[in-house]
Amino acid sequence: MKQNFNTKAPDFLVIGAGIIGVSIARQLRSRFPGASVVVVEKEKALGRHSSGRNSGVIHAGFYYTADSLKARFTREGNRALTQFCQEQRLPLNQCGKLVVARSATDLTQLDELLRRAQHNGVPMESLSAEDARKIEPRVLTFERALFSPTTSTADPLRVLGAMRTEAEREGVRFVLGHTFKCAHSPSIETDAGLLTPGYVVNAAGLHADSIARQFGFSQHYRIVPFKGLYLYGSESAGTFRTNIYPVPDLRNPFLGVHFTVTVDGHAKIGPTAIPAFWREQYEGFENFDLADCAQTLARELGLLLFAGFDFRRLAVEELCKYNRAHLVHLAGELATGVHAADYTRWGRPGIRAQLMDTRTRKLEMDFVLEGDARSFHVLNAVSPGWTCSIPFAAHVCDQIAALLG
Repeated sequence: MKQNFNTKAPDFLVIGAGIIGVSIARQLRSRFPGASVVVVEKEKALGRHSSGRNSGVIHAGFYYTADSLKARFTREGNRALTQFCQEQRLPLNQCGKLVVARSATDLTQLDELLRRAQHNGVPMESLSAEDARKIEPRVLTFERALFSPTTSTADPLRVLGAMRTEAEREGVRFVLGHTFKCAHSPSIETDAGLLTPGYVVNAAGLHADSIARQFGFSQHYRIVPFKGLYLYGSESAGTFRTNIYPVPDLRNPFLGVHFTVTVDGHAKIGPTAIPAFWREQYEGFENFDLADCAQTLARELGLLLFAGFDFRRLAVEELCKYNRAHLVHLAGELATGVHAADYTRWGRPGIRAQLMDTRTRKLEMDFVLEGDARSFHVLNAVSPGWTCSIPFAAHVCDQIAALLG
């Protein structure tokens, strides 16, 4: 491709400057060294949405079946993101993770997680309850537990900032505060005027489905937003030595209430996974959009009535977690000495962009991608997309290179 650094007519235009968009932009510069790459972002700063509001956990990759893209990209992403943090000298808490059983009924699922870890090539240790307490003296578990030594935590905003710096050093240009409006072949319209890119990559997260439809994609997919909240503890740093998670219900896309040890050593509990009423419902009526609210409520009603899984039960359970005492009670099933008085401060809410197939009314549990020789769309960069971002971006660029011939 020709050398062209006109931001109005780049060879590649990436929509969305979250960690997925920035990682894809870096990969495009690497794959097509002579091409110009511009990232357009509707916010005036990076990290205003999922990439700056996630838990900061660098997952290991043992939750997912071996045939899934998530299993592969989480395993590879764990190594790549850990290495990036180390090379950039970013704070990294390599404290690992204990997965605990709350009763005998959890032991079968514990065995399944161990089997998946072995299948996926992810380091995992099976421990007795006594051995688990040697790692974390406060942990509560029934008979056995699993320990993931490669799980760690980092600061999402600092990681994203370092990635942007690297991207700019590599020649990627960022245009902030410009919102995508619509597509007019061969141009796209933003609130700052028309752009005529050679190729468009849509990594817009919460709005990826809406943008994709402008290009003829996402015909059977829609985003359903879920709000996540954490309660931060006031106990001193180091009170918990490792992350503590329950055995999850593998039929659901969420991992349950757990303890996360932040990069600075403090504990937080959560998250909730509450259905949001519109895509950017962070605080009160902030970013309220009537049309988006109506469409979102209609999708969630469809899930309540017709979903292929027990969405009604899931929604009720998650709404109960808005009660601080209840959330602390759930966390107290995983560790000793957990008191509501120590957990009073809610953190910044995050919104998970969860894709739903409108034909089946099922939530998509893996990455979903669509594209052609004109554009490419990341419809579902579902959790743990932050962990997966580096190898996932390489996969996206493989697909783009094949489409471009």
